[in-house]
Amino acid sequence: MAYIDLRSDTVTKPTAEMREAMMRAEVGDDVYGEDPTANQLQELAAHILGKEAALFVPSGSMGNQICVRLHTQIGQEVIVEERSHMFNMEMGAMAAISGTLAHTVCGDDGVLDWPTIAAAVRPRVSYFSQTGLIAIENTLNLAGGTVIPLERMEEICERAHEIGLPVHLDGARIFNAAAALGRDVADLVRPADSVMFCLSKGLAAPVGSLIAGSRDFIDRAIPVRKMLGGGMRQVGVLAAAGLVALEKMTVRLVEDHANAKLLAEGLAAMPGVKIDPERVQTNILVFDIAGTGMSTSELSGKLKANGVLANGINPREMRMVTHNDVSRADCETSLDVLRHVFQEAT
Repeated sequence: MAYIDLRSDTVTKPTAEMREAMMRAEVGDDVYGEDPTANQLQELAAHILGKEAALFVPSGSMGNQICVRLHTQIGQEVIVEERSHMFNMEMGAMAAISGTLAHTVCGDDGVLDWPTIAAAVRPRVSYFSQTGLIAIENTLNLAGGTVIPLERMEEICERAHEIGLPVHLDGARIFNAAAALGRDVADLVRPADSVMFCLSKGLAAPVGSLIAGSRDFIDRAIPVRKMLGGGMRQVGVLAAAGLVALEKMTVRLVEDHANAKLLAEGLAAMPGVKIDPERVQTNILVFDIAGTGMSTSELSGKLKANGVLANGINPREMRMVTHNDVSRADCETSLDVLRHVFQEAT
Protein backbone atom coordinates (compact mmCIF):
# COMPACT_ATOMS: atom_id res chain seq x y z
CA MET A 1 0.00 0.00 0.00
CA ALA A 2 1.20 3.51 -0.82
CA TYR A 3 0.74 5.61 2.30
CA ILE A 4 0.07 9.31 2.70
CA ASP A 5 2.73 10.00 5.33
CA LEU A 6 1.86 12.85 7.68
CA ARG A 7 4.04 11.66 10.58
CA SER A 8 6.77 14.25 10.00
CA ASP A 9 8.61 16.26 7.36
CA THR A 10 11.62 14.07 8.20
CA VAL A 11 10.13 11.37 5.93
CA THR A 12 10.69 13.45 2.78
CA LYS A 13 12.54 11.73 -0.06
CA PRO A 14 15.33 13.54 -1.94
CA THR A 15 14.18 15.06 -5.21
CA ALA A 16 15.40 13.85 -8.59
CA GLU A 17 17.63 16.93 -8.79
CA MET A 18 19.15 16.10 -5.42
CA ARG A 19 19.85 12.52 -6.47
CA GLU A 20 21.53 13.73 -9.65
CA ALA A 21 23.63 16.24 -7.70
CA MET A 22 24.64 13.56 -5.20
CA MET A 23 25.79 11.25 -7.98
CA ARG A 24 27.91 13.96 -9.60
CA ALA A 25 29.27 15.56 -6.41
CA GLU A 26 32.95 16.40 -6.23
CA VAL A 27 34.27 15.06 -2.92
CA GLY A 28 37.29 15.08 -0.64
CA ASP A 29 38.12 14.34 2.99
CA ASP A 30 35.99 16.71 5.02
CA VAL A 31 37.86 15.97 8.26
CA TYR A 32 40.84 17.60 6.56
CA GLY A 33 38.56 20.38 5.31
CA GLU A 34 39.10 19.18 1.74
CA ASP A 35 35.58 18.31 0.57
CA PRO A 36 34.78 21.06 -1.96
CA THR A 37 31.02 20.41 -2.00
CA ALA A 38 30.76 20.49 1.79
CA ASN A 39 32.79 23.70 1.84
CA GLN A 40 30.50 25.22 -0.77
CA LEU A 41 27.42 24.27 1.27
CA GLN A 42 28.86 25.76 4.44
CA GLU A 43 29.77 29.01 2.68
CA LEU A 44 26.30 29.26 1.13
CA ALA A 45 24.58 28.59 4.46
CA ALA A 46 26.65 31.22 6.23
CA HIS A 47 25.87 33.73 3.48
CA ILE A 48 22.11 33.04 3.56
CA LEU A 49 22.01 33.29 7.36
CA GLY A 50 24.23 36.36 7.52
CA LYS A 51 26.72 34.62 9.82
CA GLU A 52 30.51 34.49 9.54
CA ALA A 53 30.75 30.72 9.17
CA ALA A 54 28.77 27.48 9.17
CA LEU A 55 29.45 23.79 9.74
CA PHE A 56 27.71 20.75 8.26
CA VAL A 57 26.67 18.16 10.87
CA PRO A 58 24.85 14.82 10.54
CA SER A 59 21.75 15.83 12.52
CA GLY A 60 19.96 18.67 14.20
CA SER A 61 20.39 17.05 17.59
CA MET A 62 24.16 16.92 17.15
CA GLY A 63 24.15 20.52 15.99
CA ASN A 64 22.20 21.67 19.04
CA GLN A 65 24.40 19.72 21.41
CA ILE A 66 27.63 21.05 19.91
CA CYS A 67 26.31 24.54 20.59
CA VAL A 68 25.30 23.69 24.17
CA ARG A 69 28.78 22.27 24.78
CA LEU A 70 30.48 25.42 23.49
CA HIS A 71 28.23 27.92 25.27
CA THR A 72 28.09 26.33 28.73
CA GLN A 73 30.13 24.93 31.60
CA ILE A 74 29.48 21.77 33.61
CA GLY A 75 26.81 22.30 36.26
CA GLN A 76 25.06 25.19 34.53
CA GLU A 77 21.43 25.37 33.41
CA VAL A 78 19.96 25.89 29.95
CA ILE A 79 16.62 27.72 29.86
CA VAL A 80 14.28 26.06 27.32
CA GLU A 81 10.57 26.01 26.60
CA GLU A 82 8.96 22.95 28.21
CA ARG A 83 7.84 21.56 24.83
CA SER A 84 11.19 22.13 23.14
CA HIS A 85 12.93 19.47 21.08
CA MET A 86 16.15 19.95 23.04
CA PHE A 87 14.39 19.00 26.27
CA ASN A 88 11.97 16.34 25.07
CA MET A 89 13.55 14.63 22.09
CA GLU A 90 17.35 14.67 22.38
CA MET A 91 17.84 11.87 24.90
CA GLY A 92 18.94 14.11 27.76
CA ALA A 93 22.02 14.94 25.71
CA MET A 94 22.73 18.29 27.34
CA ALA A 95 23.19 16.44 30.65
CA ALA A 96 25.10 13.50 29.19
CA ILE A 97 27.42 15.49 26.92
CA SER A 98 27.77 18.90 28.56
CA GLY A 99 26.86 18.22 32.19
CA THR A 100 24.11 20.83 32.09
CA LEU A 101 20.52 20.87 33.33
CA ALA A 102 17.42 21.92 31.41
CA HIS A 103 15.44 24.63 33.20
CA THR A 104 12.04 24.53 31.53
CA VAL A 105 9.62 27.44 31.24
CA CYS A 106 6.23 27.71 29.53
CA GLY A 107 5.46 30.12 26.71
CA ASP A 108 2.12 31.19 25.24
CA ASP A 109 1.58 28.54 22.53
CA GLY A 110 5.28 27.87 22.99
CA VAL A 111 6.28 31.47 22.27
CA LEU A 112 8.53 32.76 25.04
CA ASP A 113 8.96 36.36 26.17
CA TRP A 114 11.68 38.05 28.17
CA PRO A 115 9.77 38.38 31.47
CA THR A 116 9.13 34.61 31.50
CA ILE A 117 12.79 33.89 30.78
CA ALA A 118 14.07 36.52 33.21
CA ALA A 119 12.11 34.91 36.04
CA ALA A 120 14.00 31.66 35.40
CA VAL A 121 17.49 33.19 35.34
CA ARG A 122 19.25 32.09 38.52
CA PRO A 123 20.55 34.73 40.92
CA ARG A 124 24.30 34.67 41.37
CA VAL A 125 24.51 32.86 44.69
CA SER A 126 26.70 29.90 45.52
CA TYR A 127 24.02 27.31 46.08
CA PHE A 128 22.19 27.71 42.75
CA SER A 129 23.16 26.07 39.49
CA GLN A 130 23.90 29.11 37.33
CA THR A 131 22.15 29.93 34.08
CA GLY A 132 24.57 29.37 31.22
CA LEU A 133 22.45 29.56 28.07
CA ILE A 134 19.01 30.43 26.72
CA ALA A 135 17.83 28.17 23.89
CA ILE A 136 14.90 29.20 21.70
CA GLU A 137 13.14 26.94 19.17
CA ASN A 138 11.63 28.56 16.07
CA THR A 139 9.33 27.06 14.87
CA LEU A 140 8.34 25.14 18.00
CA ASN A 141 7.53 21.61 16.88
CA LEU A 142 5.48 20.22 19.78
CA ALA A 143 3.48 23.42 20.18
CA GLY A 144 2.17 22.96 16.64
CA GLY A 145 4.83 24.72 14.58
CA THR A 146 4.32 28.10 16.23
CA VAL A 147 6.51 31.00 15.13
CA ILE A 148 8.41 33.47 17.29
CA PRO A 149 8.12 36.99 15.86
CA LEU A 150 11.37 38.80 15.10
CA GLU A 151 10.64 41.55 17.63
CA ARG A 152 10.27 38.97 20.41
CA MET A 153 13.54 37.26 19.43
CA GLU A 154 15.36 40.59 19.31
CA GLU A 155 14.17 41.54 22.77
CA ILE A 156 15.14 38.19 24.28
CA CYS A 157 18.64 38.33 22.79
CA GLU A 158 19.19 41.97 23.70
CA ARG A 159 18.18 41.44 27.32
CA ALA A 160 20.14 38.20 27.58
CA HIS A 161 23.29 39.83 26.24
CA GLU A 162 22.91 42.69 28.71
CA ILE A 163 23.35 40.20 31.56
CA GLY A 164 26.06 38.20 29.81
CA LEU A 165 24.03 35.21 28.61
CA PRO A 166 24.36 33.70 25.13
CA VAL A 167 21.32 32.66 23.10
CA HIS A 168 21.19 29.58 20.87
CA LEU A 169 18.47 29.27 18.23
CA ASP A 170 17.20 25.78 17.47
CA GLY A 171 16.05 26.74 14.00
CA ALA A 172 15.38 23.23 12.72
CA ARG A 173 12.50 24.73 10.71
CA ILE A 174 13.67 28.35 10.62
CA PHE A 175 12.93 28.60 6.89
CA ASN A 176 9.30 27.73 7.68
CA ALA A 177 9.30 30.55 10.22
CA ALA A 178 10.73 32.94 7.64
CA ALA A 179 8.09 31.93 5.10
CA ALA A 180 5.28 32.36 7.65
CA LEU A 181 6.51 35.80 8.71
CA GLY A 182 7.45 36.98 5.23
CA ARG A 183 10.93 37.86 6.52
CA ASP A 184 14.43 37.10 5.31
CA VAL A 185 15.82 34.19 7.29
CA ALA A 186 18.94 36.23 8.07
CA ASP A 187 16.77 38.72 9.98
CA LEU A 188 15.38 35.95 12.18
CA VAL A 189 18.75 34.45 13.12
CA ARG A 190 20.81 37.63 13.39
CA PRO A 191 20.16 38.31 17.12
CA ALA A 192 21.24 34.80 18.20
CA ASP A 193 24.82 33.83 19.03
CA SER A 194 24.46 30.48 17.29
CA VAL A 195 21.84 28.78 15.15
CA MET A 196 21.12 25.27 13.93
CA PHE A 197 18.85 24.48 10.99
CA CYS A 198 17.90 21.21 9.31
CA LEU A 199 18.19 20.32 5.65
CA SER A 200 16.38 17.00 6.11
CA LYS A 201 12.92 18.26 7.15
CA GLY A 202 10.90 20.64 5.01
CA LEU A 203 13.84 21.23 2.68
CA ALA A 204 13.72 17.52 1.72
CA ALA A 205 17.43 16.68 1.73
CA PRO A 206 18.10 13.10 2.89
CA VAL A 207 20.59 13.89 5.67
CA GLY A 208 22.11 16.78 7.54
CA SER A 209 21.92 20.07 9.37
CA LEU A 210 24.13 23.11 9.73
CA ILE A 211 25.19 25.24 12.65
CA ALA A 212 26.27 28.82 12.13
CA GLY A 213 27.82 31.60 14.14
CA SER A 214 31.04 33.57 14.38
CA ARG A 215 34.20 32.26 12.74
CA ASP A 216 35.72 31.58 16.15
CA PHE A 217 32.62 29.69 17.30
CA ILE A 218 32.65 27.42 14.25
CA ASP A 219 36.40 26.83 14.55
CA ARG A 220 35.79 25.63 18.11
CA ALA A 221 32.80 23.54 16.94
CA ILE A 222 34.85 21.45 14.50
CA PRO A 223 36.74 19.37 17.11
CA VAL A 224 33.53 18.91 19.14
CA ARG A 225 31.81 17.57 16.03
CA LYS A 226 34.69 15.12 15.60
CA MET A 227 34.48 14.08 19.26
CA LEU A 228 30.78 13.28 18.84
CA GLY A 229 31.41 11.16 15.74
CA GLY A 230 30.47 13.75 13.16
CA GLY A 231 33.61 13.63 11.00
CA MET A 232 32.15 12.05 7.88
CA ARG A 233 34.99 12.11 5.31
CA GLN A 234 33.62 12.29 1.73
CA VAL A 235 30.50 14.08 2.86
CA GLY A 236 30.04 15.94 -0.41
CA VAL A 237 27.62 13.28 -1.60
CA LEU A 238 25.28 14.49 1.17
CA ALA A 239 26.21 18.16 0.97
CA ALA A 240 25.27 18.18 -2.71
CA ALA A 241 21.65 17.47 -1.80
CA GLY A 242 21.87 20.22 0.81
CA LEU A 243 22.91 22.72 -1.84
CA VAL A 244 19.82 21.89 -3.90
CA ALA A 245 17.71 22.16 -0.74
CA LEU A 246 18.93 25.68 0.00
CA GLU A 247 18.80 26.84 -3.60
CA LYS A 248 15.43 25.33 -4.63
CA MET A 249 13.29 24.13 -1.72
CA THR A 250 12.90 27.14 0.58
CA VAL A 251 10.59 28.98 -1.81
CA ARG A 252 7.97 26.20 -1.86
CA LEU A 253 7.42 25.96 1.92
CA VAL A 254 4.33 28.18 1.66
CA GLU A 255 2.62 25.28 -0.15
CA ASP A 256 3.11 23.09 2.91
CA HIS A 257 1.70 25.84 5.12
CA ALA A 258 -1.40 26.13 2.93
CA ASN A 259 -1.90 22.37 3.04
CA ALA A 260 -1.59 22.34 6.82
CA LYS A 261 -4.23 25.08 7.02
CA LEU A 262 -6.51 23.00 4.79
CA LEU A 263 -6.15 20.03 7.14
CA ALA A 264 -6.78 22.22 10.18
CA GLU A 265 -9.94 23.73 8.72
CA GLY A 266 -11.26 20.29 7.80
CA LEU A 267 -10.49 18.86 11.22
CA ALA A 268 -12.10 21.81 13.01
CA ALA A 269 -15.44 20.84 11.46
CA MET A 270 -15.29 17.26 12.76
CA PRO A 271 -17.25 16.45 15.96
CA GLY A 272 -15.05 15.77 18.97
CA VAL A 273 -11.91 17.33 17.45
CA LYS A 274 -10.42 20.49 18.93
CA ILE A 275 -8.16 22.66 16.81
CA ASP A 276 -8.06 26.37 16.04
CA PRO A 277 -7.06 26.77 12.36
CA GLU A 278 -5.99 30.35 13.05
CA ARG A 279 -3.19 29.03 15.26
CA VAL A 280 -1.75 26.86 12.49
CA GLN A 281 1.07 29.03 11.21
CA THR A 282 3.39 26.66 9.38
CA ASN A 283 3.43 23.00 8.33
CA ILE A 284 2.64 21.38 11.70
CA LEU A 285 -0.75 20.95 13.33
CA VAL A 286 -1.60 19.45 16.70
CA PHE A 287 -5.22 18.56 17.46
CA ASP A 288 -7.07 17.13 20.44
CA ILE A 289 -9.23 14.06 19.78
CA ALA A 290 -10.36 13.33 23.34
CA GLY A 291 -13.92 14.31 22.41
CA THR A 292 -14.11 11.53 19.83
CA GLY A 293 -13.74 8.84 22.50
CA MET A 294 -10.63 7.50 20.77
CA SER A 295 -7.03 7.46 21.93
CA THR A 296 -4.30 8.60 19.59
CA SER A 297 -2.88 5.08 19.35
CA GLU A 298 -6.32 3.81 18.25
CA LEU A 299 -6.66 6.57 15.69
CA SER A 300 -3.15 5.99 14.34
CA GLY A 301 -3.96 2.31 13.81
CA LYS A 302 -7.24 3.03 12.03
CA LEU A 303 -5.64 5.69 9.83
CA LYS A 304 -2.85 3.32 8.84
CA ALA A 305 -5.38 0.68 7.86
CA ASN A 306 -6.86 3.28 5.49
CA GLY A 307 -3.56 4.42 3.98
CA VAL A 308 -2.69 7.44 6.15
CA LEU A 309 0.21 7.63 8.61
CA ALA A 310 0.07 10.01 11.59
CA ASN A 311 1.30 9.84 15.18
CA GLY A 312 0.08 10.98 18.56
CA ILE A 313 2.27 13.09 20.82
CA ASN A 314 0.32 11.94 23.88
CA PRO A 315 -2.89 9.89 24.43
CA ARG A 316 -5.18 12.75 23.38
CA GLU A 317 -3.21 14.93 20.93
CA MET A 318 -2.33 14.00 17.36
CA ARG A 319 0.28 15.70 15.21
CA MET A 320 0.28 15.97 11.43
CA VAL A 321 3.04 17.52 9.34
CA THR A 322 2.80 18.52 5.68
CA HIS A 323 5.81 18.41 3.38
CA ASN A 324 7.10 18.10 -0.18
CA ASP A 325 5.83 14.53 -0.58
CA VAL A 326 2.23 15.36 0.46
CA SER A 327 0.05 17.06 -2.13
CA ARG A 328 -3.14 19.05 -1.65
CA ALA A 329 -5.05 16.06 -3.02
CA ASP A 330 -3.36 13.87 -0.40
CA CYS A 331 -4.57 16.24 2.31
CA GLU A 332 -8.12 16.11 0.97
CA THR A 333 -7.96 12.32 0.90
CA SER A 334 -6.65 12.29 4.47
CA LEU A 335 -9.60 14.41 5.61
CA ASP A 336 -12.00 11.97 3.93
CA VAL A 337 -10.29 9.10 5.78
CA LEU A 338 -10.52 10.95 9.10
CA ARG A 339 -14.23 11.63 8.61
CA HIS A 340 -14.81 7.97 7.80
CA VAL A 341 -12.84 6.75 10.84
CA PHE A 342 -14.62 9.12 13.23
CA GLN A 343 -18.03 8.21 11.83
CA GLU A 344 -17.31 4.51 12.29
CA ALA A 345 -16.34 5.16 15.92
CA THR A 346 -19.70 6.78 16.79
